[in-house]
Amino acid sequence: MVKLAQDYVCQSCGAASSKWQGKCPSCGAWNSLSQEGSALTAPGSVGLKAKRRAKAATIESLADGGPDVQRIASGIGELDRAVGDGFARGSAVLVSGEPGIGKSTLLLQAAAAIAAQGHSALYFSGEEATDQIRLRASRLGLSKVPLGLVAETCVERILATIEQGPAPDFVVIDSIQTLWTEAIESAPGTVSQVRAGMQSLIALAKARGPVIVVVGHVTKDGQIAGPKVIEHMVDAVLTFDGDNAHNLRLLRATKNRFGPANEIGVFDMHGDGLREVSNPSQLFLSQGDGEVAGSAVFAGIEGTRPLLVEIQALLAPSPYAAPRRSVVGWDQNRLAMILAVLEARCGVKIGAQDVYLNVAGGLRISEPAADMAVAAALLSAFSGIALPKDTVYFGEVGLSGALRPVQQMTVRLKEAQKLGFRSAFLPAAGEILSNGFAVKLTRLSQLKDLATLFA
Repeated sequence: MVKLAQDYVCQSCGAASSKWQGKCPSCGAWNSLSQEGSALTAPGSVGLKAKRRAKAATIESLADGGPDVQRIASGIGELDRAVGDGFARGSAVLVSGEPGIGKSTLLLQAAAAIAAQGHSALYFSGEEATDQIRLRASRLGLSKVPLGLVAETCVERILATIEQGPAPDFVVIDSIQTLWTEAIESAPGTVSQVRAGMQSLIALAKARGPVIVVVGHVTKDGQIAGPKVIEHMVDAVLTFDGDNAHNLRLLRATKNRFGPANEIGVFDMHGDGLREVSNPSQLFLSQGDGEVAGSAVFAGIEGTRPLLVEIQALLAPSPYAAPRRSVVGWDQNRLAMILAVLEARCGVKIGAQDVYLNVAGGLRISEPAADMAVAAALLSAFSGIALPKDTVYFGEVGLSGALRPVQQMTVRLKEAQKLGFRSAFLPAAGEILSNGFAVKLTRLSQLKDLATLFA
């Protein structure tokens, strides 16, 4: 026996509650519980009937050879790199980002590029009219491309439009928060509507083989709006980051079942659309000619791509009892650890000063290989001795002061050599797969060995 009930569902995490509360007991969000209909089933009754009607599934073995993954390349190199050498057919991709960052522009360019290659592509818009999309396409120089436009928010009508003829190759849904299905009695954008709409689109992608790319909004905290279960349902999650005050945009694959995760694509926003940046290391390095104290170049890895980034540090006498620690683009807790190691293991007394650390270009670094570059920038700012501009640094710092090896050291050195760097400081341990580098290698085992260079 099925009984309709009304649950209060959190719009942030998807947790259900039998009564309204001001604060979600699961995630702690305030005023996020919304009343939604649900079906409560008597235990065992429907399950037995469904079990009698169900047919056994086909069991396959790992040895059963299937077809290779077929991909659709958009021709936009940075986008194809982020998704793994093109979009896999039958995959569902979620693209998230802040308002105005360029999600719709990027996907319109991608859909138009795919349509120009002879593939069939559809663009469903739930936020803009087709005339608005045509204006954007005209600005981007895409008016002549055979791309199908539809302004629709009903999931059933979207599915009927896609299924009325031959299956399209590429479908864009902008955005998932605007969709609603007739099967659920709740407002668009609620947890139930978003989950049901995504399930229907994923089922279509698996059954008929088109690439489904869905746009998702983000909350004020930068998280994808809606239940986290959506991120687990899709095959790839791409986040589009950037600063509205700058033209640089980063497309990062935080999840990818058909390619490497944490791969990035770099774009430059202009009036005529997003342009690819083939050599992003040049964007993250200082363009000045003089040497400045407190600046060090870090040879990092983002996904499979090597990136050279400038780390900037500034020390100032603190007028307060508790000195300030300000970090942009790096982990503040890791900065505190590096400062403690410098004081305890290297005898460098920085604790009484305000410390400001910045990663140039708006990039956010998460790998521990940046420890040595941060320490070098701090030592340079503390001593006032400028570091050579043709030197790169990378290595993880342990609590004992030991420098630990990091992954892909050979790739980092090759990128540094390609950009004209002549020397590198790296951990003493760790294997380098290739010899004959034009870069002079200085291998250190302890952080205090680096600190002695500033004595």
